[in-house]
Amino acid sequence: MTARPDHGVRPTAAECGAICAGAGRSQRDMREWAEAYPGLFSARPFDAALYSTLSLAMAFSGPWFTAEQLRMANKASLWAFGLDWLVDYVAGTEREAEQVARRCLDVAAGGPPVPGDDLTRMLADIRDELASSPAFPTLGPVWREELERMLDGMLTEWRWKSDKVTPAFEEYLGNADNLGFSFVFAAHWIHVTGDGQVADVDGLREAGRAVQRVIRLLNDLGTYERDVVWGDLNALLLGGDRVEVERRIAELAARSRELITPLRDAHPELAGYMERQMDFCAGFYQVGDYWGTL
Repeated sequence: MTARPDHGVRPTAAECGAICAGAGRSQRDMREWAEAYPGLFSARPFDAALYSTLSLAMAFSGPWFTAEQLRMANKASLWAFGLDWLVDYVAGTEREAEQVARRCLDVAAGGPPVPGDDLTRMLADIRDELASSPAFPTLGPVWREELERMLDGMLTEWRWKSDKVTPAFEEYLGNADNLGFSFVFAAHWIHVTGDGQVADVDGLREAGRAVQRVIRLLNDLGTYERDVVWGDLNALLLGGDRVEVERRIAELAARSRELITPLRDAHPELAGYMERQMDFCAGFYQVGDYWGTL
């Protein structure tokens, strides 16, 4: 696709067709990754629909990016789903969950993958691919920090659930890094920047984190029933009702757009990607979910 950010103009049917074609290429990549790292994606919820909807989310969020340009967004996102599964549903003790996080941090810092461990093997492959980008010396530390924030967020939620702690709404929202959007965005940012200039790092990170909070709550609205069955935390289980959560989403989305607006001129594609990812989720979570059934 060569379309530029449109900031809200609906794509034509022909443009949708081209976007879906790119998503199809990305979906095939995901299936290949799933086959290459079978120990990470063998659980039942990793079904064909997960690969399809995840690739569509990326393609429609950045229709001006080619499938190759979206490669790292797709790969990092799929890896984060595998990580989430291992931490939330496989780790039986706090020590096991912490060991998962430690293995990931060691690999992100340059260490070798753990023999026989597809989680760290895939992360090492992502790290090495990102390291080939000229932007990595500057943005590599950002990517590693976002990984650490995501892991800390996942461990915090693991402890909440294990200890049967009901966090306050603001505390829960403040742990939105466990969602992984900012981690995936950092990988995408490095990949598409190439030898381009790295600028406005703080502004892009702040906007991305604001978008992440919006998506955290949109996800909760769409996955409430599954979260109840799977025993996950959800904003609707913290004492608030749907109307109140929707009101908060509107406030957070408005703030996100305020932060994105000054970035449009210098970073039209990244700014547009963040905004469209937020808007895509607003539609997607009205009717669907990424995970398959247990």
